[in-house]
Amino acid sequence: MTAATHSTLFPQVPDSADAVLEGLDPEQREVATALRGPVCVLAGAGTGKTRAITHRIAYGVRAGVLQPSSVLAVTFTNRAAGEMRGRLRQLGAAGVQARTFHSAALRQLQYFWPKAIGGSMPRLVDRKIQLVADAAAACRIRLDRGELRDVTGEIEWSKVTQTVPADYPLAAVKAGREAPRDPAEISQLYSAYEDIKRDRAVIDFEDVLLLTVAVLQDRHDVAEQVRSQYQHFVVDEYQDVSPLQQRLLELWLGERDNLCVVGDASQTIYSFTGATPDHLLDFRIRHPGATVVKLVRDYRSTPQVVHLANGLLAQARGRAADHRLELVSQRAAGPEPVHTEYTDEPAEAEGAAQRIRELVDSGVPASEIAVLFRTNAQSETYEQALADAGVPYQLRGAERFFDRPEVRKAGIALRGAARFGGNDSLLDDAVDLPSQVRAVLSGEGWTTAPPAGSGAVRERWESLAALVNLAQDFAAARPGATLADLVAELDERANAQHAPTVQGVTLASLHSAKGLEWDAVFLVGVAEGMMPITYAKTDEQIEEERRLLYVGVTRARERLHVSWALSRAPGGRPSRRPSRFLDGLRPGSAAAAGRGAAGGGGGVERGFAGRPDAIPRRTQRTPARCRVCGRTLTDAGDMKLMRCEDCPSDMDEGLYERLREWRALQARRSGQPAFCVFTDKTLMAIAEAAPDDEGELARIPGVGVRKLNRYGADVLTICAGRELVEEEGGE
Repeated sequence: MTAATHSTLFPQVPDSADAVLEGLDPEQREVATALRGPVCVLAGAGTGKTRAITHRIAYGVRAGVLQPSSVLAVTFTNRAAGEMRGRLRQLGAAGVQARTFHSAALRQLQYFWPKAIGGSMPRLVDRKIQLVADAAAACRIRLDRGELRDVTGEIEWSKVTQTVPADYPLAAVKAGREAPRDPAEISQLYSAYEDIKRDRAVIDFEDVLLLTVAVLQDRHDVAEQVRSQYQHFVVDEYQDVSPLQQRLLELWLGERDNLCVVGDASQTIYSFTGATPDHLLDFRIRHPGATVVKLVRDYRSTPQVVHLANGLLAQARGRAADHRLELVSQRAAGPEPVHTEYTDEPAEAEGAAQRIRELVDSGVPASEIAVLFRTNAQSETYEQALADAGVPYQLRGAERFFDRPEVRKAGIALRGAARFGGNDSLLDDAVDLPSQVRAVLSGEGWTTAPPAGSGAVRERWESLAALVNLAQDFAAARPGATLADLVAELDERANAQHAPTVQGVTLASLHSAKGLEWDAVFLVGVAEGMMPITYAKTDEQIEEERRLLYVGVTRARERLHVSWALSRAPGGRPSRRPSRFLDGLRPGSAAAAGRGAAGGGGGVERGFAGRPDAIPRRTQRTPARCRVCGRTLTDAGDMKLMRCEDCPSDMDEGLYERLREWRALQARRSGQPAFCVFTDKTLMAIAEAAPDDEGELARIPGVGVRKLNRYGADVLTICAGRELVEEEGGE
């Protein structure tokens, strides 16, 4: 281990209080030295807020102003709390408590329960969904799995906003919530849920906060004991505080004002859980003499990325927008954000995968690349495209598409219908494959129109809708295909996915990407209906969608790719338009006229199936036609073959089998699924064309530059009928 590596892994503890301040910029230093009275830090994305507040605590401890055991630093995730504790130890401030709200409250509740309430503390349940199911049974209300999750979410929201069961219907209307069931039913379920908990002597996660608040309110002696222990409070991500958490914080503080809060109203994206930026924005009203420091020096992103982020917020409206921070990048210039328009969603996914493949080949670690989307249902297309491109990936904050409960259950239903279709009344009126799939999945919760609101029911519907769309595409590609054929296709897709332990490109929803960052970020599906999402109706909901996109943009350090598709499927009507949030920011949009580079580069790229020889959408393009019957081709697989699926093939069967054997060997050597080498359609196209040279091979769709360089010599040798010469050490 070199000295440099050792110093990175085991940094030297500063030898004095003043040494703690070294390396801080002027604003961070102002935060670190403001140790008295209320302090409000408005910190933009990438501005080093964690660095500022940990150095503030460490400086106070090292200067003798703060006792480590008297400081309680509160954040929202165990990961963030652990990171904060680690940084404090490195700065010589071990002993400071850094916890989540729930962790700190649970610790206090367990300690004071015998004294304040008596007896043993009720058991804490990890998951409340079974209790909600029992409450539904008691009320004779039938809830499916998705509705159970959504009703559970409504109960959690009610508790963090301190709403009792009887008040839920009015509170839900006032908050503009899209209730998953009739509000009166949810009120009834909520009340029954509380009764069941009481009867079984259990409490849930929200009860930990509620009970701690109750104890501190009712027992002044307990409150004073807590306040004598903790003299100084620091709250990170203050824009995400719920009313219940704010009440707990006020009880911890009492009449004192030794409080430092850190947040950014422009990153409020969890209002559906009860979070509100009002506590951050009202801080100076509650504490008129507060020290307010703004951190706007962005150390994460290049000026080009920051410019786009600032442009998004410049168009925002509402209270949070009135307090937006104008970021100033501290990094060297980087590439302009790339805006790309694709003909359809599969082309968008293939285009993103191709660019990612190029980045990985150029030396960018796959772990430093992310694909961010609005809903988890979008992941499957990108899982497939990355697998086709031979790029490893990992999912964050979402189950793999084929591992989702509703997808597994739908697969079982489709398999059963395929086996006993002739005796299934559901299929009596279904004349074609898509109709059969819709009939089967209607029994699993699919409907022609999406459900109102967001949440689990919507996500479940989107997963089922993805299967319906897949069936439509499959039937278009293979006229006459049966339900059994589709089931086989689904099994093949599921079995060919990468192992979940592979460390690679991150696939994540925008919500689950909060707090993370990558060298390169691909923001996909940035079109109306997805960003903002269709069920965002009110001005407040629209603005939260804008903030969500802002969070996505600010995850990128150097490279940012923004894309959208004009239609869902190949050959579909190009009726979509880019997100309104990009108006005036993407090159070519009306408000961007005359702004030159301000829009981010040399124009919107046009992508077609991810190919580098893409043709601009507005240029007349000769349609691809079947080389056998002359019909126009719209399916991506048919375009690879340059013929209709059902047209006669002149494929050399022997050559095709030799290519398959060679592909299997390559897949074993690389540890990848076979289709990551070449898909079946590409192998068929090669066997039909039997290319003589690299030029002919390169013209076959699915054979890009990377695969030509890697496999071209082998493929041409096989096509020429010669034996491959194995390298030493080969199988």
